[in-house]
Amino acid sequence: MIKIRKSEERGHANHGWLDSYHTFSFAEYHDPNHVQFGSLRVINEDRVQPGQGFGTHGHRDMEIVSYVLEGALKHSDSMGNGSIIRPGDVQRMSAGTGVTHSEFNASQSDLVHFLQIWILPKSMGLAPSYEQKHFAFNDKRNRLCLVASPDGHDGSVTVQQDTRIYSSVLEKGGSVTHTLGLGRRAYVHVAWGSGEVNGHLLQAGDGARVTDESTILLTGAPDAELLIFVMA
Repeated sequence: MIKIRKSEERGHANHGWLDSYHTFSFAEYHDPNHVQFGSLRVINEDRVQPGQGFGTHGHRDMEIVSYVLEGALKHSDSMGNGSIIRPGDVQRMSAGTGVTHSEFNASQSDLVHFLQIWILPKSMGLAPSYEQKHFAFNDKRNRLCLVASPDGHDGSVTVQQDTRIYSSVLEKGGSVTHTLGLGRRAYVHVAWGSGEVNGHLLQAGDGARVTDESTILLTGAPDAELLIFVMA
């Protein structure tokens, strides 16, 4: 079964410096029908104005993945990490027993556009940790690129949950197929462009819940970057 969630159906908050769309309930936006999907708790599509950002704040017991689509995001945390995250980079921070961090637009002139993803961990009270890796555009072109997994397979970042995240950049007519194992489900999010999920056309910001399907067929229409979250 494929259940589509259109971009305009998401929660929306515009704070001036931050324009954010929420796939699931977040902050002041609450929808009892869209609190989470399996272990996937948050997909926020954020656009942050030049020089602005999220000041130092804390998290606990959450796997936080940042995926930059445009611009550059400056990260700093209480574990001593500091980095700039750009398109192609995937940052994973396990908040565990507690961590503070800040995320700012690294540019004084250009917008930063990124996805903030939260995944519920397999257990509480884990040690905080941080990881950042780069995935080349050609590694995603018309193929599935594993960017996050519970075991770091294929050079992916490691999340503390039985969840795998794939990215695929599909050119017009390009397609990829993913076989879902027994008891597995998936959430597909269109990062940019437009593509089809098992024949259903999705535009940027749209999502699809995939349950009780043996395979997922993604097709560029004309082109798109899609993220697939696969979980129990």
